[in-house]
Amino acid sequence: MDGLRCTIMRGGTSKAVFLREDDLPPPGAERDAIILKVFGSPDRRQIDGLGGADPLTSKLAIIGRPRVPDTDVTYTFGQVEIDRPVVDYHSLCGNISSAVGQYAIEEGLVEAQEGITRVRVYTTNLKRVLTIEVPVRNGRPVRLGTYKVPGVPGSGARILLDFADTAGGATGSLLPTGNPVDTLDVPGVGRIEASLVDIGNAHVFIRAADVGLRGTESPAEIDADKTLLGRLELIRGTGATRMGMASSPEAARSETPATPILGIISPPAPYAGHLDGAAVGAGDVDVVSRLLFMQITHKTYAGTSTACTGVAARIPGSIVHQALRPEALERMEIRIGHPAGVIDTESEVVLAGPGRNHGVRRATLGRTARRIMDGTVYLEDAE
Repeated sequence: MDGLRCTIMRGGTSKAVFLREDDLPPPGAERDAIILKVFGSPDRRQIDGLGGADPLTSKLAIIGRPRVPDTDVTYTFGQVEIDRPVVDYHSLCGNISSAVGQYAIEEGLVEAQEGITRVRVYTTNLKRVLTIEVPVRNGRPVRLGTYKVPGVPGSGARILLDFADTAGGATGSLLPTGNPVDTLDVPGVGRIEASLVDIGNAHVFIRAADVGLRGTESPAEIDADKTLLGRLELIRGTGATRMGMASSPEAARSETPATPILGIISPPAPYAGHLDGAAVGAGDVDVVSRLLFMQITHKTYAGTSTACTGVAARIPGSIVHQALRPEALERMEIRIGHPAGVIDTESEVVLAGPGRNHGVRRATLGRTARRIMDGTVYLEDAE
């Protein structure tokens, strides 16, 4: 195989290489070897491939024909490691998912409906269905608009994703342990309270104050403290073990590096956005969060984390609920302060009695997407 047709798309604050399932071998070592060559991994600069040397730009979307009733396309997300020969399929990227709907329409995989086209996407990662609403005009996805995503230059048409059906996709339950808060015994760290929540992706939420943070630090500030990063990874790994996603806290780094995502939660507070220095006021947000993703601090906020944080905010007693501005529960919208600004999500949770899992009716994310290029990615040097 000398080359593959490919598309590069931005979805939200991430960027991915889109490949067609029909062009690839079946899942396995041969497919992963091709994907690693496409991205130029393992190499810290990914200089010999299409990867951008950052977790947010080393992402993969494999798009296939529908294989589940009442769906339009099949979607496999891959997080391609930069410095290890690994493609992680355990997680789902909400940002890139927003581009899947637009791609499916532009490729003729879904018939365009004027106004809003709803694309039903089966995700092989979670074995669940995403509903993506794409604005359409004259048979094409609308590209121009006024919707702004912090961390993305300019504006675009708003694409809406609903993750409600993904609750329990990784672990089987919205609350894998059945508890809004658990106490984790973390090797080398000690006991720490955490909320383990699974929608979009599995998450471990902790209080910023419990790890010596204000919660408003920039990614650079957090990443500069390598000792802290090591402790945070052990906390994440302990949460992964409690949820049955890893065999031990130490093994989580290799067994499931992308998920669960660690959310570091604090009450509303003012800070400056790390990308442009714009002021974020305490009154602009309902809760503040920072994410540990792929062992470094996320520069903005993951799409699945947006949905999960909004749902967790409505679960009484959870770490997110404890830090939330109380009047936010009277609105459908939850505003989350992240390193680059503010993101909002609409969430609706049906609370159940003791011993029963809560239901999720709505868990949304608004994003923009853009097709950047189409072409052929070559896998071998020309002779």
